[in-house]
Amino acid sequence: MARTVDGSLPVAFHYTPGVGNTAFFEALRDRGVLLGSRCEACAFTYLPARIFCERCFAELQPDTECGPDGTLESFTVGHVGIDGEPLDEQVTIGLVKLDHADTVLMHFLIGESAWQIGLRVEATMRTDRTGSILDIEGFRPA
Repeated sequence: MARTVDGSLPVAFHYTPGVGNTAFFEALRDRGVLLGSRCEACAFTYLPARIFCERCFAELQPDTECGPDGTLESFTVGHVGIDGEPLDEQVTIGLVKLDHADTVLMHFLIGESAWQIGLRVEATMRTDRTGSILDIEGFRPA
């Protein structure tokens, strides 16, 4: 049985994206593209970009554009916020396998749709991009 303990725990941190994710976020901000890394030895493309292959440890370059279209691999609908509060509007989160990528990206699904696994979707980019994952507004049916 799960229990909760009331209280607070102040946490401070500084996120450092590293080389691969820096390239991913800069490409997203500057060009509105989703940048991955392709391992030719394993024939596997990582998204976001990585600097080494997790399968064979080969050095990778963040130089492969993926998407913006892809396939919805899984999704869930949230009715409760992270602190247990009921949400005013439900939130739908999906795992999207973008074209030319072998990994999935988790993000918001937007628009009214009868979501189903296998649905083709497309990324919707914000116009005022800052180099954040939220530069992608979400994915909508293609």
